[in-house]
Amino acid sequence: MKTKELTLSAIVLAIIIVLGFVPGVPLGFIPVPIALQNVGIMLAGVILGRKWGFLTVLGFLLLAALGLPVLTGGNGGFAHFMGPTAGYLIAYPVAAGLIGWATEVLRARQQLNFVTLLVTTLIFGLVLIDVLGAVGLTIVTHMSLGKALLSQLAFVPGDAAKAVIAAFVGTVLQARKLTL
Repeated sequence: MKTKELTLSAIVLAIIIVLGFVPGVPLGFIPVPIALQNVGIMLAGVILGRKWGFLTVLGFLLLAALGLPVLTGGNGGFAHFMGPTAGYLIAYPVAAGLIGWATEVLRARQQLNFVTLLVTTLIFGLVLIDVLGAVGLTIVTHMSLGKALLSQLAFVPGDAAKAVIAAFVGTVLQARKLTL
């Protein structure tokens, strides 16, 4: 591992953890709060690429599973991987890896710009995470898949704003060659 990879991975991991200290906003109709942490997941893919984005988020989840208070609201523990948030947590490294892969492809084709990065983060950072989150809700809470998917609409405005932030930050960092 090169120094740049290690440094950027540590910085992104720290960002994800810090975002977790912001308490989630409970919705009441589903047992999953609105959280800021998934913008860090999007940034992991945008900044670190597919390999290091995936591995950094996987490391984050390992810390959470070991009980460190790194999840939203300062929570941690393996129980979160068996509860209503399981689908979202499982989606995190997949989303980071796919965002990273798409970012690398766009960069190689010299098509990386704010719009293409925004579309990438919307597809993999919003749609993928929310759909897998709904599947997890269905499995864990026995909520119908239709109701679980419909409940995800509450997350769309905030997740879209997070995708805009990730695309903007990613575009700026790409222009300054501060990504992997």
